[in-house]
Amino acid sequence: MRKIGVVDTTFSRVDMASPVIEVIKSRISDAKIVRYTVPGIKDIPVAAKKLIEEEGCDIVITLGWVGKTLTDKLSYLALSIGLINVQLMTNKHVIDVTVHEDEAESEEELYKIAIDRSRKHAENLVELLMRGREALTKKAGKGIRQGYPDVGPIRE
Repeated sequence: MRKIGVVDTTFSRVDMASPVIEVIKSRISDAKIVRYTVPGIKDIPVAAKKLIEEEGCDIVITLGWVGKTLTDKLSYLALSIGLINVQLMTNKHVIDVTVHEDEAESEEELYKIAIDRSRKHAENLVELLMRGREALTKKAGKGIRQGYPDVGPIRE
């Protein structure tokens, strides 16, 4: 059985955990998913660490939402540094899926970005968990995007 942590926030404007859980369950029949919802992105690193150390998760995916202000962007920087530290302290992957409100002009566009990015990173998580460190190698340098259409490589 594979144990997978999913961290999301109440600050997010889209339920990004549901598509992540759907992808994982469709690909890993014996997956045990442990969900942990926190208020905002600065709370995510400790939740990820607790899921790994206290719940025994093999990998964690985090789902964050960043507002438009400088304060929001600085909070994202704190989250990012925190998640890097969690990965180094636990030697486990933490897949950071974050949507920034200034990525799109409309709420509908933001929604599509959030769902697409969540699903695609859930696929990445499954690949890493099931196939190991070389699972994504075939995709290296291919201009693959999460939340947007792929742009392709500059050269083959």
